Amino acid sequence: MEPRDDRSAESGAVARPDRGRDRDAEGKARNARPRDGLGRPLPYGAPGVPRAPEGVVRTAGASVDEAQELLRAGRPFHAHEVFEDAWKSGPAEQRALWRGLAQTAVGLTHAARGNTTGGARLLRRGADEVERWAASAAPPAPGELDTGGVVAWARALADRVDAEGQVMDAAAQAPELRARH
Repeated sequence: MEPRDDRSAESGAVARPDRGRDRDAEGKARNARPRDGLGRPLPYGAPGVPRAPEGVVRTAGASVDEAQELLRAGRPFHAHEVFEDAWKSGPAEQRALWRGLAQTAVGLTHAARGNTTGGARLLRRGADEVERWAASAAPPAPGELDTGGVVAWARALADRVDAEGQVMDAAAQAPELRARH
């Protein structure tokens, strides 16, 4: 069967309506629909924002740089993908840190989408994970991450999300991943 012309250049996914699911070149399920800045799927053919490529191995510093840029641009879902790559490809002793950072980015995504309960819960879960990692690791954190600042940001934002129960502007609420000197 021939794939449709709707392709996601960033993910390599091809829409295959005959099979019911989009697949990449290796046959793995991968959604080919374009996404908005908060990672929500858009209709096939709609203009979306460029997706962060998946499965990229970056240095810790490059991961922090790319995630910070995406967070400042109001694209926390895409920043989560960068953190997830670091979690999956980085040293085993850093996985909990990157997983916690991914959870905070997803928490911000949910808060910006209007899921305030889930957003606050994920922000706190991510903060707890980052804090546990920082307590067990020798400084400095990889990529010059300010783990204490990220934990404080995530908990404060979770409290605001709970108290206000309103959709958050992701770009306006983006954390600073490194301490400013």
